[in-house]
Amino acid sequence: MQPVHVVGGGLAGSEAAWQIATRGVPVVLHEMRPVRSTAAHRTQSLAELVCSNSFRSDDAAANAVGLLHAEMRRLGSLVMRCADAHQVPAGGALAVDRDGFAAAVTEALASHPLITILREEVESLPPEDWGSTIVATGPLTSAALAEAVRAATGADALAFFDAIAPIVHRDSVDMEVAWFQSRYDKAGPGGSGADYLNCPMNRDQYEAFVDALLAGETVAFHEWETKTPYFDGCLPIEVMAARGRDTLRWGPMKPIGLTDPHHPEKKPYAVVQLRQDNRLGTLYNMVGFQTKLKHAEQVRVFRTIPGLERAEFARLGGLHRNTYLDSPKLLDPTLRLKALPRLRFAGQITGCEGYVESAAMGLLAGRFAAAESRGEEPVPPPPTTAHGALLGHITGGHLGDAFATIDAGPRSFQPMNVNFGLFPPLAVAPTKHPDGSRLRGPAKTVARKHALSARALADLDAWRGAVADTAPAPAPEDAPADAQA
Repeated sequence: MQPVHVVGGGLAGSEAAWQIATRGVPVVLHEMRPVRSTAAHRTQSLAELVCSNSFRSDDAAANAVGLLHAEMRRLGSLVMRCADAHQVPAGGALAVDRDGFAAAVTEALASHPLITILREEVESLPPEDWGSTIVATGPLTSAALAEAVRAATGADALAFFDAIAPIVHRDSVDMEVAWFQSRYDKAGPGGSGADYLNCPMNRDQYEAFVDALLAGETVAFHEWETKTPYFDGCLPIEVMAARGRDTLRWGPMKPIGLTDPHHPEKKPYAVVQLRQDNRLGTLYNMVGFQTKLKHAEQVRVFRTIPGLERAEFARLGGLHRNTYLDSPKLLDPTLRLKALPRLRFAGQITGCEGYVESAAMGLLAGRFAAAESRGEEPVPPPPTTAHGALLGHITGGHLGDAFATIDAGPRSFQPMNVNFGLFPPLAVAPTKHPDGSRLRGPAKTVARKHALSARALADLDAWRGAVADTAPAPAPEDAPADAQA
C-alpha cells in the first residue's frame, strides 16, 4: 500500500499521522526541525507548544472547546491522550506540561511501525509521485511553500500576527503580594480550585501600568508586514491597552471571582493571573500577556506589576507571522485542495485557531486520507458535532440537506476558535427547567449549550458507527521499508 505523506510535525500533522497509521495505512511524516527551525520553536520535538500551554476549557457540557475535547477522546486522539497524561492544574481548563506532552507525542509516533519520520524541509509543492499528501505546516509555513501554494491556486494566502506570552520562574514571585486562587474557586481537570497565581493592582498601579505599557518600545515591522492584521483571539497586550484604558481590566486582567487573602477587605481594581506551565510547578505563564514589546521593555514594564518586582523570566514574549488559506474558496468538504485534489490541508493553515482545533482538523484530514487509501468514501462528520461545525466554518459551510436554509458561507474569512455560534440551531430549544418553571437569562443559555453538546455527542456516536470507526492494524511488514524510530 502506498504511504500517505504528511508535511509538518505540529499538532495537526502529528494527529493526522496517528489517525492514518492506526487505520492500517503507512505514513511518511516530514518535519523540518531541527534541520531548519522557526522564530517560535525551541526544540525538535513533534507537537511542540509554542504559545500557551492551555488547551482551554475542559467542560464538555457547556463549552464548545470542552465538547471538542470530548469528541476527540471518543475518536482516539493521540493529542488528547497525551494531554490527559501530562495535565497540570489550571482551574477549569486543561493545561499540560509542554515538554512532557511533546515528548509523549514524539515517542508514540516514532515507535509506531507504520510511521516513518523524515527530518527535512519540504520547500515546494509535494511531487505527484507522493500521491495522497496532507500539508499541515501550521501558521509558520515557509515562504517557499506558501508561494508554491499561491502559484498553484491563483489565490493569495492571508496572513496575521500571533504573539507569545512570557513565562516566569515561580520562586521569583513575591508570595507576600500574590496568592493562589482560580476564578470563583473553580477546580478543573487535575486542579484544586487554587491553580492560578494572582497579582493584584489598585487603581493607581493599574493606571501606571497601562501608561508604561503604551509607552513601551515594540519590535519594528518589516515594510511588507505593516498591513497584516492581528487575530483578535491572541492580541498583544499593548494593542489591547491601546483600545481603551479599561480594556485590560475587563479582559485578561479582570478582578471578578477573586479575593486577595492578604487584604480581604479590599477588592482589587485589576488582577494579573499566571498559570502553571510545567508539571513541576516551577514555571508560570502570564495569562493574556502575549506581546510585541522588545525584551528589555518587557522586563522593565512587567516588573512594575505587584508581586513581580523581582520576577525572573524563563522566556520572554515574542511575535511571529502566521499564514492561512482562504479555505472556503480553496478547499473541498474533506479538506482537499480543489485545484490539486491529491493534496489536503490541516491545522492552522486552514484558518482554524487554537491547539485543539488544529489537532481536530488534523484528525479529520488523517481519517479522510486513510479512507481514500483503503478504497472507502470519506464521510465528513455531521455539522451538529464540534468537528463538523468547525469543518463547516473552514470549508464554507457544507451543512447538508437538513440545514440547507442556513447561510453558512463566510463573507470575510477569518481564523476562528470552535464556538457554539458555528453549530446549526436546535430544532427545539429548551424553555423550561425540569420542575416546569420557565428558563430565563443565563440559565436559558446554559440549557441551550447543554442541549447542543448532548446532540453533538449523540450524532458523533452515530457517525462513528456509520463510517466503521475502527480498523485492524496490518502486520509490521506492511510498513514502508525505510521506516525508522
